[in-house]
Amino acid sequence: MPNPKDAVSDIATLERIYGAPAAASIKKEVAYVHPCYRRFIEAAPFALLATSGPGGLDLSPRGDAAGFVRVHDENTLLLPDRRGNNRIDSLRNILHDPRVALLFLIPGIGETLRVVGSASIHIQPDLLATFAVDGKLPRSVLAIKVESVFFQCSRAVLRSHLWDPSKHVSRDDLPSLGNILAALSDGEIDGLKYDGELPERLKATMY
Repeated sequence: MPNPKDAVSDIATLERIYGAPAAASIKKEVAYVHPCYRRFIEAAPFALLATSGPGGLDLSPRGDAAGFVRVHDENTLLLPDRRGNNRIDSLRNILHDPRVALLFLIPGIGETLRVVGSASIHIQPDLLATFAVDGKLPRSVLAIKVESVFFQCSRAVLRSHLWDPSKHVSRDDLPSLGNILAALSDGEIDGLKYDGELPERLKATMY
């Protein structure tokens, strides 16, 4: 177990350990969506949304067809909020603290894209309609004012073998969602029933 007394506690120590960042690490960051970065956003079918609120931090997966996060202009992204579990942790946090961060992932691509900004929640019918899928609207749309955009090199993805099919884990090697819920609810939730109904429920509630 790490000794708390040995924890790094100041910036000077960190900088001495890691050294100065390379020039490219500084130059790659801009305060707007550069056309090169726009191509990454429009190719991404998956992103992670980080928020902060009174209960702490939250990190939420978001995914849809590639380009589901719309580049409205070089300073604004639009992110539809599709059906989920109705916990709305991210949205609750944004009402308390508008600061957000996004990490975009593209299957087969090692580099990721990081965006930092501030978000607001919008429910105008005409805006929601532009994000309709199969006639179904998102509950809301996040308008994200971009403050910082930069790419992350591929080291983490390469080290993890994230896109290597030979490293993929069989779903049967991990507990099913029903098993997890049954264990955490002390049997109050019927795990077998939950697992049996899940495929059709997902299909029926995708949007």
